[in-house]
Amino acid sequence: MRPLRPAAAVPAAAVPVAAVLGIAASALLLPPGATPARADEGGPGTPSGFTIEDPRIKESSGLAASRAHPGVYWTHNDSGDGPYAYAVDSRTGRTVARVTLEGVDARDVEAISIGPDGNVYLGDIGDNLGGTWPDVRLYRFPEPKELTGDITVAPTTYTVRYEDGPRDAESLMVHPRTGRVYIVSKKQSGKGALYEAPERLSASGVNTFRRVADIDVWATDGAFSPDGTRLVVRGYFDARVYRWENGRPVKELGRPVVPLQRQGESVAFTPDGRTLMYGSEGDRSKVVPIELGDELLPDSAAKEKRNDKNKGGTGQAADAGPDGDSRTLTIGAGAVAVVALALSLRWLFRRRSA
Repeated sequence: MRPLRPAAAVPAAAVPVAAVLGIAASALLLPPGATPARADEGGPGTPSGFTIEDPRIKESSGLAASRAHPGVYWTHNDSGDGPYAYAVDSRTGRTVARVTLEGVDARDVEAISIGPDGNVYLGDIGDNLGGTWPDVRLYRFPEPKELTGDITVAPTTYTVRYEDGPRDAESLMVHPRTGRVYIVSKKQSGKGALYEAPERLSASGVNTFRRVADIDVWATDGAFSPDGTRLVVRGYFDARVYRWENGRPVKELGRPVVPLQRQGESVAFTPDGRTLMYGSEGDRSKVVPIELGDELLPDSAAKEKRNDKNKGGTGQAADAGPDGDSRTLTIGAGAVAVVALALSLRWLFRRRSA
């Protein structure tokens, strides 16, 4: 479970002052060249946001674009639901199929990703006790060819341990070219890390994930671009985009716009790589699109965009907002600080009056 929720969602006392002020400080002290990127004005193909209509999905905690079914996104609930994955049609917001993982006792499912082999990977990698479980689980199953109603699958199970001890994590990414699996650990300080799986996962033994890079985000989700040249890692209020080369994040390219959401939990690239889709927890939660630009665009998407411009395409569309209308609700560094300070003051006043 995540310890941070906006003031309107839970009592402010649930938000530690140190965590809130830490977010404010990190937002204000951005390094040169790492200011939040604006959302580019999209063309006619810019995707719309959508609302998840299924009342069973109350704590959407991961998001992944289907490879086999255009317009469909996979999601799942946080701990307390069960071994389920939901296929949601982004055109209607309705669930078109629910997959039940046979024989699985789900503990704290936090992330989902789809590999180049067409398999869905579900990450039971959360640890609400801050890193006390000696191992966690990954489940893999083929993406169904048809999405109709309730589907039951027998997944392959992988046992995961970290080389430097137990970790809490909510971010699972499968590289779209190599098929290698990665996890980003979650720390309130933001000092998380990227862990790399063995080249081939073993279903019969323990898979030890090796720490390969620092990730300075209080990470709630991550995703690779479809061409594998970008890695995005998001937190509640911010995100980072990294250039990916030779199995490593070699450079932080900037911070994309992050929408103000009830509890920002998930992120996914659209299949063309031009847009990030941000998800949140809550009943009828909204998935918000933010189009990327400049260096944040994956290499293949940047090339396609240049080709579009050379062909004379200058279509212009309004930015999509959380309700799928023409307004984009985003926050930059200053707005993050205002939200954070407001939460901390609310907490202090509540505590004094208690």
